[in-house]
Amino acid sequence: MPAKVYVTALAILISGQCIADENRPMRPVSTYSIVARDPATGQIGVAVQSHWFSVGSMVVWAEPGIGAVATQSFVDPGYGPLGLQLMRSGKDASQALTALLAADEHADVRQVGMVDANGVVANHTGNMAIAEHCDLAGESFTVQANLMWKPTVCTAMAAAYGAADGDLAERLLVSLEAAEGEGGDIRGKQSAAMLVVSNDRSQPPWGGRIVDLRVEDQAAPLPELRRLLTMARAYNLMNAGDEYMMRDEIERAVEAYGAAEALVPDSHEMIFWHAATLAGAGRVEESLPLFARAFAMWPLWRELVQRLPASGLLPDDAELMAKILATD
Repeated sequence: MPAKVYVTALAILISGQCIADENRPMRPVSTYSIVARDPATGQIGVAVQSHWFSVGSMVVWAEPGIGAVATQSFVDPGYGPLGLQLMRSGKDASQALTALLAADEHADVRQVGMVDANGVVANHTGNMAIAEHCDLAGESFTVQANLMWKPTVCTAMAAAYGAADGDLAERLLVSLEAAEGEGGDIRGKQSAAMLVVSNDRSQPPWGGRIVDLRVEDQAAPLPELRRLLTMARAYNLMNAGDEYMMRDEIERAVEAYGAAEALVPDSHEMIFWHAATLAGAGRVEESLPLFARAFAMWPLWRELVQRLPASGLLPDDAELMAKILATD
């Protein structure tokens, strides 16, 4: 191990942040995961599925402009924050993983995948991980699996990720779906998670989150994760619309709200705020059919709309309010 990496790892241990706590029970928490960096956008992400409750609470870690970590098998969650700390200090993914493994008395049962903001990847599968196990690194990504029904899961995941279209979140999910299609976890399926962050290192560790989803306990976690990903995209568009409104870019706000509504057409909340944006911008006639749809789906929007003028979200105009409330 390079001397500087060893010194950094030693400093982490001295500070009390220990790998391999002897009092921590070891359980085979996770089964298959992928960490990756999108070279086109710089986005960094990690995704996992397992037959274990709330797999995302321990396995997935990522920080904007720094890297991502999946820590699994007989999991030690410390590999996540400590790996990110090492990468934040200037180590690449390979150096960070090497340092942590050197400080771990139980490296033989660990399975870890890491990627840094430059696309350097590293993985490790201890020889005591439960078969079938595998790992496979490609350009700016690595996949890893244990407790598989078949030994071919990693090959399927890597091929699916490489062939997939779309943004990083879509490609991560396609890779997980390929693993499930290959047989997946020998125990079945229960939970899944995905975390995708931006390439903006100026964001705080808790910020820059583009996708942050967890399915804690579900008979079919990947279809649910895909549903949530669609919902996350829609709400990202809603948030973008809000930002456009704050900048008085009405046309762009309306476009963003409309795109969100198109993704989730049965969301009465998205329909309502689309309508409110149009009405607030003076495009009242366009807003009325949307208000009517929202009121039909959730009648309490009629009450809420009357509270918006006091918050500056609609003009304080009795004639306008009467017209909105008259829709059916």
